[in-house]
Amino acid sequence: MSFEVEITRFALKDLEEARNFYRRQGVELGDYFLDALLTDIESLALYGGIHPRVGRLYRLLSRRFPYGIYYRIAGKKVEVIAVLDLRRNPSENAKRLRGRGEAAR
Repeated sequence: MSFEVEITRFALKDLEEARNFYRRQGVELGDYFLDALLTDIESLALYGGIHPRVGRLYRLLSRRFPYGIYYRIAGKKVEVIAVLDLRRNPSENAKRLRGRGEAAR
């Protein structure tokens, strides 16, 4: 089964903020970060639903950066809710996730 992958506005903002962080380290690094994370997200078309759950959401760990990609499955669609830096305080990430599920609909 394959899924349609949708990235919510919240997750797009997360990606933009993270890319800007890595871009300050080097323009190429920011572009590499975005390419790597988008590749991870695209893999959800085939592998959506096989990852461990964190609360009500699934979490895919990025292969190249310390980021978690949080998503849910709605029918034949994978909705990416958040892309969060796993080096942050877990309670801060939990706070960022709170409310996104309903607001993203």
